[in-house]
Amino acid sequence: MSNEVNVQQYLPEDGFAGKLLGRAWVPADLTGSVAGPSPVLVTETGVFDLSTIAPTTSDLLNNNFDGKVDTSSLKNLGSYDDIMSNTIAGRDEAKPMFISPFDIQALKACGVTFAVSMIERVIEERAAGDASKADATRKMVLDIIGGEIDSLVPGSPEAEELTALMKKEGLWSQYMEVGIGPYAEVFTKSQPTSSVGIGAQAGLNPISSWNNPEPEVVLAVNGKGEALGATLGNDVNLRDVEGRSALLLGKAKDNNASCALGPFIRLFDETFSIEDVRNAQVALTIDGVEDDFRLEDGSNMTKISRDVLNLVTQAYNDCHQYPDGFALFTGTLFAPSQDRDGEGKGFTHKEGDIVRISTEKLGMLENPMTWSNKAAPWEFGIGALMKNLAKRGLL
Repeated sequence: MSNEVNVQQYLPEDGFAGKLLGRAWVPADLTGSVAGPSPVLVTETGVFDLSTIAPTTSDLLNNNFDGKVDTSSLKNLGSYDDIMSNTIAGRDEAKPMFISPFDIQALKACGVTFAVSMIERVIEERAAGDASKADATRKMVLDIIGGEIDSLVPGSPEAEELTALMKKEGLWSQYMEVGIGPYAEVFTKSQPTSSVGIGAQAGLNPISSWNNPEPEVVLAVNGKGEALGATLGNDVNLRDVEGRSALLLGKAKDNNASCALGPFIRLFDETFSIEDVRNAQVALTIDGVEDDFRLEDGSNMTKISRDVLNLVTQAYNDCHQYPDGFALFTGTLFAPSQDRDGEGKGFTHKEGDIVRISTEKLGMLENPMTWSNKAAPWEFGIGALMKNLAKRGLL
């Protein structure tokens, strides 16, 4: 990528109006001991290290951090422009750079939360992961369902009627069970501390030949099950692998560098609310480095089948808690059918693709794509984080 970067494009359209909580990798000369990660507050006057208030974003959110703090007592790591430039184009670890805003929180995701994505999952299953069969399968399924199902409420009598029809036609699918049934699909996307942030390579398992990004709004939820803010995420998806069997979901979803989050968690306040999440228009662009391919699409959150706070209660409840909090991918409407390498072959990634996901209030998440076995290995786990924080005198 070019060393000249328009860093303003990664901010929300209203700039620094909201409270932007992130994380940065801080070099040793700024920590005073060893290099390591710190939660940061991103402002117009600088990027401020919050580790003296709380060593992790998990702790900050569990203490209901609202972004209102006297920054004069905090270390200024540098300007947003300089740190974002290094994050996108420099990647010089001797200088601060932004990393994923989540650390020890669980990384959870909800699937099949949009009717269109539900249909695409049915297609993947019926095509048994074979992209060449997708178009014919799609036509057959849509002909049987007929009409618009965007407004169908999961678990409603109308949903039960469609269930009966699909079963009668021999097209019932486990994806329809979670798409229009009473219980949402909630799965583990990745492991705590394993997510990658803006500018870092995002990973695809090299066994896949039919895959795509999934642009999503991701809620930041504390250990009490309260949604305190939101960010953007790429729930990298292997359509062929999951299409063979839903039991391969872990293989399809949880791979090295396969969970991209950022650039920042925007905390809910007078400038940003859960209504902004519900009405978000998520834009997606994919630019191919190998072939000059370009795809522009997105996801309209107003078409989601389950309310985003309902998804939180499906993940966190009397039967399941997350004391360190969790990130919750809320699903996507995006399901690419645009051909890339020839008629009927659909879309799949090539190495080096640049994926950009953006909304008006959350800014832009940008990541180049690579294979998971070529991405930087995940070596900084919870144990390493705790040792690092101890060495820095933060525990």
